[in-house]
Order: sequence, then structure tokens, then C-alpha cells
Amino acid sequence: MSADSTFRSSEPLAARMRPRTLGEVVGQRHILGEGKLLRRVIEADRLTTIILFGPPGCGKTTLAEVIAKSTKRAFVRCSGVVSNVAEIRKVCDRARTELGGRGTILFVDEIHRFSKSQQDVLLPYVEDGTVVLIGATTHNPSMFVNTPLTSRSLVFELKPLTPEETVTLLDRAVQDPQRGYGGLTIDFADEAKAFLAEICDGDGRHALTALEVAVRSTPPGADGVIRLTTDIIQECVQRRIVQYDKKEDGHYDTISAFIKSVRGSDPDAAIYWLAKMLVAGEDPRFIARRLVILASEDIGNADPRGLTIAVAAMQAVEFIGMPEARISLAQATTYLATAPKSNRSYEAIGKAMQDVESGRVQPVPEHLKNVHVKAIGAEENAGYKYPHSYAGAWTEQAYLRIPATYYIPSEQGYEATIAKRMEALRGAF
Repeated sequence: MSADSTFRSSEPLAARMRPRTLGEVVGQRHILGEGKLLRRVIEADRLTTIILFGPPGCGKTTLAEVIAKSTKRAFVRCSGVVSNVAEIRKVCDRARTELGGRGTILFVDEIHRFSKSQQDVLLPYVEDGTVVLIGATTHNPSMFVNTPLTSRSLVFELKPLTPEETVTLLDRAVQDPQRGYGGLTIDFADEAKAFLAEICDGDGRHALTALEVAVRSTPPGADGVIRLTTDIIQECVQRRIVQYDKKEDGHYDTISAFIKSVRGSDPDAAIYWLAKMLVAGEDPRFIARRLVILASEDIGNADPRGLTIAVAAMQAVEFIGMPEARISLAQATTYLATAPKSNRSYEAIGKAMQDVESGRVQPVPEHLKNVHVKAIGAEENAGYKYPHSYAGAWTEQAYLRIPATYYIPSEQGYEATIAKRMEALRGAF
């Protein structure tokens, strides 16, 4: 491909550079390395239903096409976004009649977008061998693909490309004279290449697209050399797109990392995950509500101020909104992350509810009943001892007919003080 034809080609660089054989696939050594399961299945041509899941640009579609070429099967592609039941039946019926001799791989991109009925339509064709289904999804199949389909499938998780693997893709595109820019003279600075490989965050398609924009938009110098600097690459990449779906995996995985970082007392990690959510457009009220829950569940009485600060942050979010509310969320996040931790209150209510739900329900002792609803003939207060009438506002008294211990204070933060007080009270009699 000449320099002129390179620029005239309407096919994007990322599409032109798709690997044609297993040997050309970059990354995914954990499933494609020598002796690994998927490689063995492909080389032995013992294909079954396969579901590939992983982030954008990691090679799901590419791998499906390579599998078809390696096994010399027909390749038919559908989309979970636009395909319907009628189209699925038409494709599968055609595979049964016209393409049956060669064997057909039916590739369904974004299979998680298929409804249950659409996924169910595939089952008979998969079970009788009419097609070998390869589904691709950016979401966890156990949550977004029907169990009858996943139970018949080999599920493989694809990983984001490492920066080194992304550099390999870029070098290949610059040097390939047929599909890439080998017909041009390009000086791709090492620091610019490293920057692009890092900022694309494992998305090979994004990296190749940015390279294409850079090559096409940068005029050659007087010597005919196209020089790609870090500044040029940064301009072509612009702002990194945060991979974050507010209704699916990105949402749940990131808030999980955020909460676990706060619980684990790592304010730096917690602030990073907070920043990622805010940049991606997460609802700050959702973040604030989770902080309120965490303040009671994971900090509790080790630092009672934690709940006050979390609630105040939630109110601030409602009152001032974004972008200023990020400051209040950051304050609450760092405070809660550095606060002493205790989940003893959380454990206490869990144990007590378990007792009640399992049938160990105790009646209210007579001396604790509301005097207005006491049993007819019962004596006023039935022996109830008013704690404030005693020294220290405490006296020994039964509050359960069958004693039980649910709340056991820890030795963390203020809860250590509570533990000492409870020990003193219990040891007084």
C-alpha cells in the first residue's frame, strides 16, 4: 500500500491492523499462550460456545475473527444492539442450509444487550450444532447473560493490553507497509509512544485511532518525515475517556473499590476512586448515601463523629450541588478513611435480627411495658427502676427475659472508652 493509497483508504487503521492469525494476536497470553485452554480448543478445532468478556479495545472481535480463520469456518456477525429475533432466526437458518458444510461461527457483539427471549432463540441452534456461538460483552456474563447460555459456554475474560503490548501494536502499525504506515517516513518519539500507550488505558483500538489521527493531521517536514511528538499525540488523544457505565459493571466495581478503600483506611486510594466516579459523571448523591452507610457500618462508635460528617456531606451535596460538592465529598472521604474502624454496631443488629427472624422472639417484660397499655390489674410500672434515680444514672435491671449479648465494643477509638464503661457497669454487681 503506497503512501497515497494509505490516506485514501476508507477503512480505519484499527480495522486494517486486525490480526489475521493467532500468532499476530497481541496480549491475552493467559488464555492464548502455549498449552492454554482456548489455544488448545482452537488448534484442535473442538469449538463449543464461547463467551469473551473484557473492556473495550482488548481484542474480543479480533479474536472471534481469528478463531474463524484458524478453523476455516464461515463467519457471520450480529449485534446485540440492532439484531432482533427474526434476524437471528434468518442467520441461523441460512447457516443450516447454505453454510452448513463449512461450519459457521455466529459472532454476537454486545450479547448482553440481547433480551432473554433473544438469547433463548439461540439455544436450539447452539445445541444442535448449527452454529458455534461466540458472544462478546464488556460486562460480567454471570450477571448479564442468561444462565442456560453461560452453562453451555466456555467463558474467557480478556484483559486490557499492557503499555508494552500497546507499544507493540503501535510499532506494528507504523512499520507495516501493506496495512499500516510502512510506506511513510515517520519519526515516532519514544516518549510520545509511551505516553500514548499509557493514556489509552489498555484500549488498543483507541491507541491506533489516535495514531491514525496524528499521522493524517501532521504534515511532513521539509525532509518528508512526519514527526510525532508528545504534544501532537496529546492533542490527538485529548481527554482520556473514563470507562464507566453508570448502570452496570463500571458503576458497581468502582463504588466497591471506593468503599473498600475507605474501610481499609487508605485515603489516597479512596480519593482516586472518588475522582474517577465524579469525572465519569456519577451521581454525587449516590456517593454521599454510601458514605453515610459506611460511617455506621464500618466506623460506628469508634468515631461517632463519622456519621455526623457523612450526613453533613450528604446535605451539602443537596444544598450546593456540583462541582463544589466534590470538596465536601472529599472531606468526608478522607475523614472516614482515616477514622478508627469498628463494625460492632453492624454486627450487633445483624445478630439480633437473626434471633428474631429465626423465631427466638421474647415478650416484653412486665416492668418495661408502656403503663398505658399494661395488663389489667398490673401494678403501676410493675417494679421498673428509673435509672436517673440512682448514682451514675444506672442500676442493675433486666431488660430481656432471656439475657443475650449482641453489642461487644471493640478497642478502637472511642469504642475503647465505651468498652471500659460497659465492663465497669457489668462488674458493679
